[in-house]
Amino acid sequence: MEKQLIGRGVLSGAAAGLVMFVFARLFAEPVISKAIDYESARDAAQDKLDKAAGLAVPAAGPDIFSRTVQGNLGIGAGLVLFGAAMGALVAVAYVICLGRTGRIRPRQLGYLVPAFFFVGVFLVPFMKYPANPPAIGHEETIRTRGALYLILVFCSCLALFLAVYVGQKLHRRWSVTTSTVVVGLGYLVVMTVVMLVMPALGHLHANVVEYGKHATETPLPLKDAEGRIVFPGFPADVLAQFRAYSVGAQVILWGVIALVFAPLAERVLAPVTRHEVASAPASTVVG
Repeated sequence: MEKQLIGRGVLSGAAAGLVMFVFARLFAEPVISKAIDYESARDAAQDKLDKAAGLAVPAAGPDIFSRTVQGNLGIGAGLVLFGAAMGALVAVAYVICLGRTGRIRPRQLGYLVPAFFFVGVFLVPFMKYPANPPAIGHEETIRTRGALYLILVFCSCLALFLAVYVGQKLHRRWSVTTSTVVVGLGYLVVMTVVMLVMPALGHLHANVVEYGKHATETPLPLKDAEGRIVFPGFPADVLAQFRAYSVGAQVILWGVIALVFAPLAERVLAPVTRHEVASAPASTVVG
Protein backbone atom coordinates (compact mmCIF):
# COMPACT_ATOMS: atom_id res chain seq x y z
CA MET A 1 0.00 0.00 0.00
CA GLU A 2 2.82 2.42 0.84
CA LYS A 3 4.42 1.92 -2.57
CA GLN A 4 1.08 2.52 -4.27
CA LEU A 5 0.58 5.77 -2.37
CA ILE A 6 4.09 6.99 -3.14
CA GLY A 7 3.63 6.09 -6.79
CA ARG A 8 0.44 8.13 -6.92
CA GLY A 9 2.23 10.95 -5.16
CA VAL A 10 4.90 10.97 -7.85
CA LEU A 11 2.18 10.91 -10.54
CA SER A 12 0.27 13.79 -8.96
CA GLY A 13 3.49 15.79 -8.55
CA ALA A 14 4.50 15.25 -12.18
CA ALA A 15 1.05 16.40 -13.30
CA ALA A 16 1.39 19.47 -11.07
CA GLY A 17 4.84 20.19 -12.51
CA LEU A 18 3.44 20.01 -16.04
CA VAL A 19 0.66 22.47 -15.23
CA MET A 20 3.16 24.71 -13.47
CA PHE A 21 5.37 24.63 -16.58
CA VAL A 22 2.50 25.85 -18.76
CA PHE A 23 1.86 28.68 -16.30
CA ALA A 24 5.56 29.56 -16.06
CA ARG A 25 6.02 29.46 -19.83
CA LEU A 26 3.12 31.82 -20.43
CA PHE A 27 3.66 34.28 -17.59
CA ALA A 28 6.97 33.89 -15.72
CA GLU A 29 9.31 33.22 -18.64
CA PRO A 30 8.79 36.65 -20.28
CA VAL A 31 9.59 38.30 -16.94
CA ILE A 32 12.72 36.16 -16.56
CA SER A 33 13.79 37.23 -20.04
CA LYS A 34 13.41 40.87 -19.03
CA ALA A 35 15.56 40.24 -15.96
CA ILE A 36 18.26 38.52 -18.02
CA ASP A 37 18.22 41.37 -20.57
CA TYR A 38 18.65 43.84 -17.71
CA GLU A 39 21.56 41.84 -16.32
CA SER A 40 23.29 41.70 -19.73
CA ALA A 41 22.82 45.44 -20.32
CA ARG A 42 24.07 46.27 -16.82
CA ASP A 43 27.15 44.07 -17.29
CA ALA A 44 27.87 45.86 -20.56
CA ALA A 45 27.59 49.23 -18.82
CA GLN A 46 29.87 48.02 -16.03
CA ASP A 47 32.42 46.83 -18.60
CA LYS A 48 32.47 50.29 -20.16
CA LEU A 49 33.11 51.87 -16.77
CA ASP A 50 35.90 49.41 -16.06
CA LYS A 51 37.53 50.07 -19.44
CA ALA A 52 37.32 53.82 -18.87
CA ALA A 53 39.04 53.31 -15.52
CA GLY A 54 41.78 51.23 -17.13
CA LEU A 55 40.69 47.96 -15.55
CA ALA A 56 40.83 44.61 -17.28
CA VAL A 57 37.47 43.30 -18.47
CA PRO A 58 37.10 39.51 -18.47
CA ALA A 59 35.75 37.93 -21.65
CA ALA A 60 32.23 36.59 -21.42
CA GLY A 61 31.99 32.80 -21.56
CA PRO A 62 29.77 31.06 -24.11
CA ASP A 63 26.29 29.94 -23.14
CA ILE A 64 26.08 26.15 -22.90
CA PHE A 65 22.34 26.21 -23.62
CA SER A 66 20.43 28.86 -25.55
CA ARG A 67 17.57 30.77 -23.98
CA THR A 68 15.15 28.84 -26.20
CA VAL A 69 16.35 25.53 -24.80
CA GLN A 70 16.40 26.89 -21.25
CA GLY A 71 12.91 28.41 -21.49
CA ASN A 72 11.29 25.33 -23.00
CA LEU A 73 13.02 21.99 -22.56
CA GLY A 74 15.07 23.01 -19.54
CA ILE A 75 12.35 24.59 -17.44
CA GLY A 76 9.81 21.98 -18.55
CA ALA A 77 11.92 18.98 -17.54
CA GLY A 78 13.05 20.70 -14.37
CA LEU A 79 9.54 21.56 -13.19
CA VAL A 80 8.12 18.10 -13.96
CA LEU A 81 10.96 16.41 -12.06
CA PHE A 82 10.66 18.91 -9.21
CA GLY A 83 6.91 18.33 -9.06
CA ALA A 84 7.40 14.56 -9.00
CA ALA A 85 9.86 14.91 -6.11
CA MET A 86 7.45 17.12 -4.16
CA GLY A 87 4.61 14.69 -4.85
CA ALA A 88 6.72 11.84 -3.47
CA LEU A 89 7.49 13.94 -0.39
CA VAL A 90 3.78 14.59 0.13
CA ALA A 91 3.02 10.88 -0.22
CA VAL A 92 5.67 9.92 2.34
CA ALA A 93 4.31 12.49 4.81
CA TYR A 94 0.80 11.21 4.09
CA VAL A 95 1.81 7.62 4.90
CA ILE A 96 3.41 8.78 8.15
CA CYS A 97 0.29 10.70 9.15
CA LEU A 98 -2.17 7.87 8.41
CA GLY A 99 -3.78 6.68 11.62
CA ARG A 100 -2.24 9.50 13.65
CA THR A 101 -4.60 12.36 12.84
CA GLY A 102 -7.70 11.45 14.78
CA ARG A 103 -10.97 11.64 12.85
CA ILE A 104 -9.53 13.19 9.70
CA ARG A 105 -10.57 11.14 6.68
CA PRO A 106 -8.07 9.94 4.05
CA ARG A 107 -9.23 12.42 1.40
CA GLN A 108 -9.18 15.33 3.85
CA LEU A 109 -5.66 14.32 4.89
CA GLY A 110 -4.69 14.30 1.22
CA TYR A 111 -5.68 17.97 1.05
CA LEU A 112 -4.10 18.98 4.36
CA VAL A 113 -0.62 17.54 3.79
CA PRO A 114 0.07 19.58 0.61
CA ALA A 115 -1.36 22.63 2.38
CA PHE A 116 1.12 22.01 5.21
CA PHE A 117 4.02 21.99 2.75
CA PHE A 118 2.76 25.06 0.91
CA VAL A 119 2.64 27.07 4.12
CA GLY A 120 5.72 25.65 5.81
CA VAL A 121 8.09 25.20 2.88
CA PHE A 122 7.12 28.14 0.69
CA LEU A 123 4.69 30.77 1.94
CA VAL A 124 6.16 31.65 5.34
CA PRO A 125 9.85 31.57 4.23
CA PHE A 126 8.80 33.64 1.20
CA MET A 127 7.75 36.44 3.55
CA LYS A 128 11.35 36.85 4.71
CA TYR A 129 13.31 35.73 1.66
CA PRO A 130 11.09 36.18 -1.41
CA ALA A 131 11.99 34.69 -4.78
CA ASN A 132 14.18 36.83 -7.00
CA PRO A 133 14.78 36.77 -10.77
CA PRO A 134 18.24 35.92 -12.18
CA ALA A 135 19.52 39.52 -12.20
CA ILE A 136 19.21 39.84 -8.40
CA GLY A 137 21.74 38.32 -6.04
CA HIS A 138 25.50 38.53 -5.73
CA GLU A 139 27.86 35.64 -6.32
CA GLU A 140 29.59 36.23 -2.98
CA THR A 141 26.41 35.49 -1.00
CA ILE A 142 24.99 32.46 -2.84
CA ARG A 143 25.95 29.92 -0.17
CA THR A 144 24.90 32.17 2.69
CA ARG A 145 21.54 32.90 1.08
CA GLY A 146 20.92 29.22 0.47
CA ALA A 147 21.82 28.30 4.04
CA LEU A 148 19.61 31.03 5.51
CA TYR A 149 16.66 29.94 3.41
CA LEU A 150 17.03 26.27 4.39
CA ILE A 151 17.28 27.25 8.06
CA LEU A 152 14.09 29.26 7.77
CA VAL A 153 12.29 26.40 5.98
CA PHE A 154 13.37 24.01 8.75
CA CYS A 155 12.19 26.39 11.48
CA SER A 156 8.89 26.96 9.69
CA CYS A 157 8.14 23.26 9.20
CA LEU A 158 9.18 22.41 12.76
CA ALA A 159 7.03 25.19 14.24
CA LEU A 160 4.08 24.16 12.05
CA PHE A 161 4.46 20.51 13.06
CA LEU A 162 4.54 21.48 16.74
CA ALA A 163 1.47 23.68 16.19
CA VAL A 164 -0.44 20.73 14.73
CA TYR A 165 0.71 18.46 17.56
CA VAL A 166 -0.25 20.95 20.28
CA GLY A 167 -3.54 21.62 18.50
CA GLN A 168 -4.47 17.96 18.74
CA LYS A 169 -3.72 18.00 22.46
CA LEU A 170 -5.75 21.17 23.03
CA HIS A 171 -8.67 19.76 21.04
CA ARG A 172 -9.28 17.32 23.90
CA ARG A 173 -10.25 20.27 26.12
CA TRP A 174 -11.30 23.00 23.73
CA SER A 175 -13.30 23.26 20.54
CA VAL A 176 -11.69 22.91 17.11
CA THR A 177 -12.05 26.64 16.45
CA THR A 178 -10.47 27.71 19.76
CA SER A 179 -7.56 25.30 19.56
CA THR A 180 -6.91 26.22 15.91
CA VAL A 181 -6.86 29.94 16.71
CA VAL A 182 -4.53 29.45 19.69
CA VAL A 183 -1.95 27.31 17.87
CA GLY A 184 -2.23 29.49 14.75
CA LEU A 185 -1.41 32.62 16.71
CA GLY A 186 1.40 30.78 18.48
CA TYR A 187 2.88 29.72 15.15
CA LEU A 188 2.72 33.28 13.82
CA VAL A 189 4.40 34.66 16.94
CA VAL A 190 7.20 32.09 16.83
CA MET A 191 7.87 32.62 13.12
CA THR A 192 7.75 36.40 13.49
CA VAL A 193 10.45 36.22 16.15
CA VAL A 194 12.54 33.86 14.00
CA MET A 195 12.27 36.12 10.96
CA LEU A 196 13.18 39.19 12.99
CA VAL A 197 16.29 37.44 14.32
CA MET A 198 17.45 36.21 10.91
CA PRO A 199 19.38 38.81 8.87
CA ALA A 200 18.08 40.61 5.83
CA LEU A 201 19.93 39.68 2.65
CA GLY A 202 21.11 43.25 2.21
CA HIS A 203 22.74 43.11 5.64
CA LEU A 204 25.09 40.25 4.80
CA HIS A 205 28.76 41.10 5.29
CA ALA A 206 29.72 40.92 1.61
CA ASN A 207 26.85 43.23 0.66
CA VAL A 208 27.54 45.77 3.40
CA VAL A 209 31.23 45.97 2.50
CA GLU A 210 30.64 46.55 -1.20
CA TYR A 211 27.21 48.17 -1.44
CA GLY A 212 26.29 49.42 2.01
CA LYS A 213 23.43 48.27 4.22
CA HIS A 214 20.13 47.78 2.37
CA ALA A 215 17.04 45.65 2.90
CA THR A 216 17.57 43.42 -0.15
CA GLU A 217 20.13 42.61 -2.83
CA THR A 218 18.10 44.37 -5.53
CA PRO A 219 20.60 46.11 -7.87
CA LEU A 220 20.82 49.86 -7.28
CA PRO A 221 21.51 52.41 -10.05
CA LEU A 222 24.99 52.04 -11.52
CA LYS A 223 27.11 55.18 -11.12
CA ASP A 224 30.36 56.34 -12.64
CA ALA A 225 33.38 57.69 -10.77
CA GLU A 226 31.77 61.15 -10.55
CA GLY A 227 28.55 59.82 -9.02
CA ARG A 228 26.41 60.17 -12.15
CA ILE A 229 23.86 57.43 -12.85
CA VAL A 230 24.84 55.59 -16.03
CA PHE A 231 22.40 52.69 -15.71
CA PRO A 232 19.13 52.46 -13.74
CA GLY A 233 18.40 50.12 -10.88
CA PHE A 234 16.41 46.95 -11.33
CA PRO A 235 12.82 47.73 -12.45
CA ALA A 236 10.42 47.43 -9.52
CA ASP A 237 7.54 46.31 -11.74
CA VAL A 238 9.55 43.37 -13.11
CA LEU A 239 10.50 42.32 -9.59
CA ALA A 240 6.88 42.54 -8.40
CA GLN A 241 5.62 40.53 -11.38
CA PHE A 242 8.21 37.82 -10.88
CA ARG A 243 7.34 37.41 -7.20
CA ALA A 244 3.61 37.38 -7.93
CA TYR A 245 4.09 34.67 -10.56
CA SER A 246 6.29 32.73 -8.13
CA VAL A 247 3.43 32.64 -5.64
CA GLY A 248 1.02 31.64 -8.40
CA ALA A 249 3.28 28.81 -9.52
CA GLN A 250 3.53 27.45 -5.98
CA VAL A 251 -0.23 27.64 -5.53
CA ILE A 252 -0.59 25.61 -8.73
CA LEU A 253 2.04 23.08 -7.65
CA TRP A 254 0.62 22.25 -4.24
CA GLY A 255 -2.98 22.77 -5.30
CA VAL A 256 -2.77 20.31 -8.19
CA ILE A 257 -0.92 17.80 -6.02
CA ALA A 258 -3.72 18.02 -3.45
CA LEU A 259 -6.54 17.76 -6.00
CA VAL A 260 -4.97 14.79 -7.80
CA PHE A 261 -3.38 12.92 -4.90
CA ALA A 262 -6.27 13.07 -2.40
CA PRO A 263 -8.81 11.08 -4.47
CA LEU A 264 -6.13 8.66 -5.70
CA ALA A 265 -5.01 7.98 -2.13
CA GLU A 266 -8.61 7.47 -1.07
CA ARG A 267 -9.07 4.85 -3.79
CA VAL A 268 -5.97 3.00 -2.64
CA LEU A 269 -7.20 2.98 0.97
CA ALA A 270 -10.84 2.14 0.14
CA PRO A 271 -10.31 -1.65 -0.11
CA VAL A 272 -8.45 -1.60 3.21
CA THR A 273 -11.29 0.31 4.85
CA ARG A 274 -13.94 -2.06 3.46
CA HIS A 275 -11.92 -5.05 4.66
CA GLU A 276 -11.66 -3.59 8.16
CA VAL A 277 -15.42 -2.99 8.30
CA ALA A 278 -16.22 -6.45 6.98
CA SER A 279 -13.93 -8.14 9.51
CA ALA A 280 -15.25 -6.13 12.47
CA PRO A 281 -17.73 -7.78 14.89
CA ALA A 282 -21.36 -7.22 14.04
CA SER A 283 -22.01 -5.44 17.33
CA THR A 284 -19.18 -2.98 16.61
CA VAL A 285 -20.45 -2.15 13.12
CA VAL A 286 -24.06 -1.71 14.33
CA GLY A 287 -23.02 0.25 17.40
